[in-house]
Amino acid sequence: MLYDLLRPLIFTLDAERAHGIAIRAAGLAPGGAIPRVRPVTIGGVEFPNPVGLAAGLDKDGEAIDGLMGLGFGSVEIGSLTPRPQAGNPKPRLFRLVEDRAVVNRMGFNNGGIDAALERVARAKRPGVLGINVGANKDSDDRVADYALGVAKVAPHADYVTINVSSPNTPGLRDLQSRPALDELLNAASAARLVDGRRVPLFLKVAPDLDRAGMEGVVAAAANASVDALIVGNTTISRPDTLRSPLAQEAGGLSGKPLAALAREKLAEALAIADGAMPVIAVGGIDSPEEALARLDAGAAMVQIYSALVFEGPGLVRRILHRL
Repeated sequence: MLYDLLRPLIFTLDAERAHGIAIRAAGLAPGGAIPRVRPVTIGGVEFPNPVGLAAGLDKDGEAIDGLMGLGFGSVEIGSLTPRPQAGNPKPRLFRLVEDRAVVNRMGFNNGGIDAALERVARAKRPGVLGINVGANKDSDDRVADYALGVAKVAPHADYVTINVSSPNTPGLRDLQSRPALDELLNAASAARLVDGRRVPLFLKVAPDLDRAGMEGVVAAAANASVDALIVGNTTISRPDTLRSPLAQEAGGLSGKPLAALAREKLAEALAIADGAMPVIAVGGIDSPEEALARLDAGAAMVQIYSALVFEGPGLVRRILHRL
């Protein structure tokens, strides 16, 4: 209710500025115990509940405890790259208010892995922490970037996510295709070993993959002993139903209009994987009913992000209450 009152004021601010203020506020918020509701185990890690924060909100790990205090069973920070990078020129984040959606072309803007790990070391982490890694835009060897990223973050993460699905780094999505994906996952899998312990490795893929592409992703992930598939990221498609004048801004679309495509790709991934690995649902989850529907469809967990812009931080506990 409080967020409903504040939202008109927040929406007068530039979207990226509002995002920055939200992260700073969350960084000041206290943590707290994580609600245990339908706990799930993936890759040997127990998640106290199946509602996670998707990567992209807290890129640099500035508000881990405060975000977990909202009730998330897991918080995924990143995407982090080996070297700091500024990302794409501004403006690069747009609210599509009429569509309850967001378009972003951020471009992996982050302060680099080393700086984020200093913050991770200070966090109390009452829930599960995932660290999402990517490659630098100007890298000559993106596979090496991923391997280095995994090796650096694995000792500090409960799980590591390989992000090859952002549409905002030119050529990055090409890594979803084989044999490039096999090479990348084999290197990442070797890099996740920490004192003989194999840190769980997740793979995040785009909802824009066709069936053949999804089949290739699942096969490559299974061959590399990936522990879970995250389906998916933002989409470069634009549904005909969009009404906002900002709908044609370049970048990835997320939020409510993504729901139908996300449901379709979740069902496709589950059918192809056929129990070989858990699938985590992302995209257009903006209500307790939608979260429950994805879980009932077979998702091991759900992750949310853009819905928080329109529904507020109380959405997390509303979902948990419904579960």
